[in-house]
Amino acid sequence: WVHCWLITATRFIKGGGIKNVLVVGADALSQYVDWTDRGTCILFGDAAGAVLVQSCNADEDGLLGFCVQSDGHGQKHLHCSSSNADSILSKTNGVPGFPPKKTNFSCIEMNGKEVFRFAVRCVPQSIEKALEEAGLPASSIDWLLLHQANQRIIDAAANRLSIPSEKVISNLANYGNTSAASIPLALDEAVRGGKVKTGDIIAASGFGAGLTWGSAIVKWG
Repeated sequence: WVHCWLITATRFIKGGGIKNVLVVGADALSQYVDWTDRGTCILFGDAAGAVLVQSCNADEDGLLGFCVQSDGHGQKHLHCSSSNADSILSKTNGVPGFPPKKTNFSCIEMNGKEVFRFAVRCVPQSIEKALEEAGLPASSIDWLLLHQANQRIIDAAANRLSIPSEKVISNLANYGNTSAASIPLALDEAVRGGKVKTGDIIAASGFGAGLTWGSAIVKWG
């Protein structure tokens, strides 16, 4: 969601001609979990969230720095396979037809231990790279806002960056892992609750299937 919210949206705006971008993150993962797999199904929730990104003067730009990365070798650790994607592509010489045919997706398959190892290693590194681009130290972060996947991952990243728990935004215990909606959902609650205020520096980081991950340093307001 960080990729779309801040980075893709701001690139469109800075390219000219676009002043407002509504970025929506929504997932109904209850449709794609194996309800007999208690190690996975209890972790996820359904939700939707949105943020409006608007154009501004250069000196008011709230995106201070970012870092986005991906590693396709890790897809085996977190994915949702399509049972007929190969047959669809094979009939069109590898080019998807139009209109696209409906595919049948399998349940989410996740190797929790490997995803955990990946996240606790890559997320702090990604935030550090985004901070470097922004020219800011970790001590300048007012709020740490991560994809709400696992509290241990959130705590490990905060510890790596020496960010105290009172500066960490977390609502995982209330909703579970809501995938693409988790960051906007947590951000909205933090703003409405009076935690995040104009001028605050937020370190946001998302990660997930692909494997993909990205971080952004944002000045709220």
